[in-house]
Amino acid sequence: MVKQNKSWWILLLLSLAVMLPFAAPYAKLDPDASRVALASGRWQYPILVAHIGFAMLAMLTGFAQFSERLRIRRPGLHRGLGRVYVICVAAGGALAIALVFYMDSFTKATAFLALSGVWLYATWRGYRTARARRFDEHRIWMIRSFGMTLVAVSGRIVVPVLLLAYAAQHGFKLPGGREGMVAAVLDVNIWAGLVLNLIAVEWIVLRPRRAGGRQAAGDAGTPSV
Repeated sequence: MVKQNKSWWILLLLSLAVMLPFAAPYAKLDPDASRVALASGRWQYPILVAHIGFAMLAMLTGFAQFSERLRIRRPGLHRGLGRVYVICVAAGGALAIALVFYMDSFTKATAFLALSGVWLYATWRGYRTARARRFDEHRIWMIRSFGMTLVAVSGRIVVPVLLLAYAAQHGFKLPGGREGMVAAVLDVNIWAGLVLNLIAVEWIVLRPRRAGGRQAAGDAGTPSV
C-alpha cells in the first residue's frame, strides 16, 4: 500500500508539472497567448479554453477517485467527485471532437478523434457499471478512462523522444529544419501517448489485477488437504 501511494503521488506531481505550464497561458483568456495556432473564426479559442479547463478538472478529480482513503472514509464524496469526473470527460471529449474541425493536419485530427472516442466510451462504461453496482468492472473501466485522461500528459512527455527519433531517422540532417521537425512530431505525439497509455493500462496495470483475481478464484476452489 505504501508503494502504491508513493506511485500515486509521483504520477500526480509529474502530471501537474507537465500540464500546469501548458494550461497557465489560457487562464488569461487572451487568444494572443494561445500555445496552439488559431485558425480564423471566433469559436476555436473559446472551445479550446473550455476543453482544457474540463480536461484539467477531469485529471484532478480522476486522481482523487483513486484515493483509497477517500473511497473508504468518504464514499459520498467519492461518488460526488466521480459524477464531476464523468461530466468533465463528457464535456471535454465533445469539445475535443469540435476542435478537430479546426485542425489542418489529418494525422492530428484522427488522433484527437480516436482519443476522444476511447475516452468517452470507457467513461460511459465506467458510469454504467457503477450504476449497475458491478464495482469490479467499474474500477477496470475507470482505470481505462483515466489512462485516456492522462494521454495529455504522456503525449507531451514523449515529445523529446520523438524529436530524437525524427532526427535519427533523417541522419541528424533535419531536411525540413527545426520547425519542420517540431511540426512532424506534434502531428504524432497524441498517437504515441494514446498507444503508450493503452499498453500501460492493459498490460502493466490491469493484467496483474486479473491474474491475481484468477489466482484467488483458483485458490478458493481448491479443496484443502
